[in-house]
Amino acid sequence: MSRVFVDTTAVLALLNPDDVQHSAARDAFKRLSSTSATLVTTSFVLVELYALLGRRMGMEAVQRFRQTFTPLLDVVWVDRELHEAGLDLLIDRDERQLSLVDAVSFIIIRSRKLDGAFACDRHFREAGFDTVP
Repeated sequence: MSRVFVDTTAVLALLNPDDVQHSAARDAFKRLSSTSATLVTTSFVLVELYALLGRRMGMEAVQRFRQTFTPLLDVVWVDRELHEAGLDLLIDRDERQLSLVDAVSFIIIRSRKLDGAFACDRHFREAGFDTVP
Protein backbone atom coordinates (compact mmCIF):
# COMPACT_ATOMS: atom_id res chain seq x y z
CA MET A 1 0.00 0.00 0.00
CA SER A 2 1.47 3.31 -0.96
CA ARG A 3 -1.25 5.74 0.27
CA VAL A 4 -2.89 4.68 3.51
CA PHE A 5 -5.45 6.27 5.78
CA VAL A 6 -4.45 6.29 9.47
CA ASP A 7 -7.24 5.67 11.98
CA THR A 8 -7.33 6.28 15.71
CA THR A 9 -7.68 2.59 16.55
CA ALA A 10 -4.41 1.57 14.92
CA VAL A 11 -2.43 4.41 16.46
CA LEU A 12 -3.76 3.62 19.92
CA ALA A 13 -2.85 -0.05 19.42
CA LEU A 14 0.60 0.95 18.18
CA LEU A 15 1.29 3.17 21.20
CA ASN A 16 -0.10 0.89 23.90
CA PRO A 17 1.97 -2.25 24.53
CA ASP A 18 -0.94 -3.72 26.51
CA ASP A 19 -3.37 -3.45 23.60
CA VAL A 20 -4.43 -6.78 22.10
CA GLN A 21 -3.60 -5.45 18.62
CA HIS A 22 -0.24 -3.92 19.60
CA SER A 23 2.06 -6.47 17.93
CA ALA A 24 0.04 -6.51 14.73
CA ALA A 25 -0.11 -2.71 14.64
CA ARG A 26 3.63 -2.42 15.30
CA ASP A 27 4.45 -4.90 12.52
CA ALA A 28 2.06 -3.20 10.09
CA PHE A 29 3.51 0.22 10.86
CA LYS A 30 7.04 -1.09 10.26
CA ARG A 31 5.93 -2.43 6.87
CA LEU A 32 4.28 0.86 5.98
CA SER A 33 7.39 2.77 7.04
CA SER A 34 9.74 0.51 5.11
CA THR A 35 7.77 1.12 1.91
CA SER A 36 7.61 4.89 2.52
CA ALA A 37 3.82 4.80 2.42
CA THR A 38 2.07 8.16 2.46
CA LEU A 39 0.05 8.32 5.69
CA VAL A 40 -3.17 10.32 5.44
CA THR A 41 -5.56 11.24 8.24
CA THR A 42 -8.06 13.93 9.16
CA SER A 43 -8.19 16.65 11.75
CA PHE A 44 -11.17 14.74 13.23
CA VAL A 45 -8.95 11.69 13.82
CA LEU A 46 -6.33 13.91 15.45
CA VAL A 47 -8.93 15.45 17.78
CA GLU A 48 -10.10 11.97 18.74
CA LEU A 49 -6.52 10.75 19.21
CA TYR A 50 -5.42 13.69 21.34
CA ALA A 51 -8.47 13.28 23.60
CA LEU A 52 -7.97 9.54 24.07
CA LEU A 53 -4.19 9.77 24.49
CA GLY A 54 -4.59 12.52 27.07
CA ARG A 55 -7.18 10.57 29.00
CA ARG A 56 -5.39 7.20 28.84
CA MET A 57 -1.70 8.12 28.85
CA GLY A 58 -1.45 11.77 29.91
CA MET A 59 -0.39 15.02 28.29
CA GLU A 60 3.22 13.89 27.89
CA ALA A 61 1.96 11.22 25.49
CA VAL A 62 -0.01 13.85 23.57
CA GLN A 63 3.08 16.03 23.31
CA ARG A 64 5.32 13.14 22.19
CA PHE A 65 2.75 12.06 19.60
CA ARG A 66 2.41 15.63 18.34
CA GLN A 67 6.18 16.03 17.99
CA THR A 68 7.12 12.62 16.59
CA PHE A 69 4.13 11.10 14.79
CA THR A 70 1.98 13.99 13.58
CA PRO A 71 4.71 15.32 11.23
CA LEU A 72 4.57 11.96 9.40
CA LEU A 73 0.92 12.55 8.51
CA ASP A 74 -0.69 14.27 5.57
CA VAL A 75 -3.62 15.86 7.45
CA VAL A 76 -6.88 16.65 5.70
CA TRP A 77 -8.48 19.50 7.63
CA VAL A 78 -12.22 18.92 7.90
CA ASP A 79 -14.19 21.90 6.69
CA ARG A 80 -17.96 22.48 6.78
CA GLU A 81 -18.56 20.71 3.46
CA LEU A 82 -16.67 17.57 4.48
CA HIS A 83 -18.30 17.60 7.92
CA GLU A 84 -21.77 17.76 6.34
CA ALA A 85 -20.92 15.02 3.81
CA GLY A 86 -19.78 12.81 6.68
CA LEU A 87 -22.94 13.53 8.62
CA ASP A 88 -25.02 12.65 5.54
CA LEU A 89 -23.18 9.33 5.22
CA LEU A 90 -23.61 8.64 8.92
CA ILE A 91 -27.36 9.25 8.72
CA ASP A 92 -27.68 7.23 5.49
CA ARG A 93 -25.84 4.25 7.01
CA ASP A 94 -28.08 4.42 10.11
CA GLU A 95 -25.61 2.35 12.13
CA ARG A 96 -25.36 3.26 15.80
CA GLN A 97 -21.79 2.06 16.23
CA LEU A 98 -20.43 4.13 13.33
CA SER A 99 -19.01 7.52 14.31
CA LEU A 100 -18.88 10.79 12.42
CA VAL A 101 -15.09 10.50 12.55
CA ASP A 102 -15.27 7.17 10.70
CA ALA A 103 -17.83 8.43 8.19
CA VAL A 104 -15.57 11.36 7.28
CA SER A 105 -12.64 8.94 7.08
CA PHE A 106 -14.54 6.77 4.58
CA ILE A 107 -15.23 9.79 2.39
CA ILE A 108 -11.53 10.72 2.39
CA ILE A 109 -10.42 7.18 1.54
CA ARG A 110 -12.83 7.06 -1.41
CA SER A 111 -12.38 10.61 -2.68
CA ARG A 112 -8.59 10.46 -2.55
CA LYS A 113 -8.53 6.88 -3.85
CA LEU A 114 -6.34 5.68 -0.99
CA ASP A 115 -5.09 2.11 -1.06
CA GLY A 116 -6.46 1.14 2.35
CA ALA A 117 -6.41 1.97 6.01
CA PHE A 118 -4.11 1.44 8.97
CA ALA A 119 -7.06 0.60 11.22
CA CYS A 120 -8.16 -1.96 13.79
CA ASP A 121 -11.80 -0.88 13.51
CA ARG A 122 -14.11 -3.45 11.90
CA HIS A 123 -16.13 -0.67 10.29
CA PHE A 124 -13.35 -0.07 7.77
CA ARG A 125 -13.40 -3.72 6.66
CA GLU A 126 -17.21 -3.74 6.62
CA ALA A 127 -17.13 -0.66 4.38
CA GLY A 128 -14.98 -2.64 1.92
CA PHE A 129 -11.57 -1.13 2.62
CA ASP A 130 -8.34 -3.12 2.80
CA THR A 131 -6.91 -2.75 6.29
CA VAL A 132 -3.59 -3.30 8.00
CA PRO A 133 -3.04 -4.85 10.46
